[in-house]
Amino acid sequence: MGLLIKDHFDPRAHAVIYPGDCLTFLSQIPDETVALVITSPPYNIGKPYEDRKALDEYLSWQEEVIKEAVRVLKPDGSLVWQVGNYVENGEILPLDVLLFPIFRSLSLKLRNRIVWAFEHGLHAKRRFSGRYEVALWFTKGDSYVFHLDRVRVPQKYPNKRYFKGPKKGELSGNPLGKNPGDVWIFPNVKANHVEKTFHPAQYPVELVERFVLALTEEGDWVLDPFGGSGTTLIAALMHRRRGAMAEIVPEYVALAYSRLQDAWEGRLRVRPMEREVYDPTGGSHYVPPKVVDLKMIWEAPLFAESK
Repeated sequence: MGLLIKDHFDPRAHAVIYPGDCLTFLSQIPDETVALVITSPPYNIGKPYEDRKALDEYLSWQEEVIKEAVRVLKPDGSLVWQVGNYVENGEILPLDVLLFPIFRSLSLKLRNRIVWAFEHGLHAKRRFSGRYEVALWFTKGDSYVFHLDRVRVPQKYPNKRYFKGPKKGELSGNPLGKNPGDVWIFPNVKANHVEKTFHPAQYPVELVERFVLALTEEGDWVLDPFGGSGTTLIAALMHRRRGAMAEIVPEYVALAYSRLQDAWEGRLRVRPMEREVYDPTGGSHYVPPKVVDLKMIWEAPLFAESK
């Protein structure tokens, strides 16, 4: 079996990389097809891949895309919009706040406002340097897919026990780990990050992985309307989900294809979710980069994990 990548929506494909406008691509996808829409749209700050618009025009355009994303979302599906700040004359305008009324008008339900924190980035001179972005997680309804046990993280005190009461002596924390909460600390993809490409605004694979594992099942479609370097597709296929993306910049389309091919052939390295952000001991618990081998993942028997 080879990796089947299509340039238009095809339910038989492993992945779809549409080389064009996301609204055109979204029109190809039938209603209620996608389990998870997850993306980091342009922030309208003048990056090489975007034309800076007036703020009202930008928000109207985002509303068009969001409406189509909601149309293609399954009734029990989730939508994650990961954004930073729009900056105008030195003043920051948080995009999650500006976009929230659009999501609310479409009857989406906000389950978490997740803060993605990181320690490195551009240094500000007239305000404190920005070191976080926000991921808004919405569901289409009150019945939605959510698997907390798949994304638990190690307990800070794994052997802590109740010291009194009817549970005295029993472990006080869940033995599978703790809920990761709504502040997620993952390094952003800068020059020394193992996933770094020439794309100027990648998000890390592990950020997407947590959403994919918690909010979808094997075989589900994961959609990224602003696909960039293909990170969402990599995270989806790593866990036997199907991925679809649109991208208007030809160089990034080629990059996404290249990364998926490398992943299929077992050449792509990603930062593993279980690695600490910083290990002051100098590596006593160092977790090496994960080498992705999609061919092995997709040619193996179905995972035994219960659906």
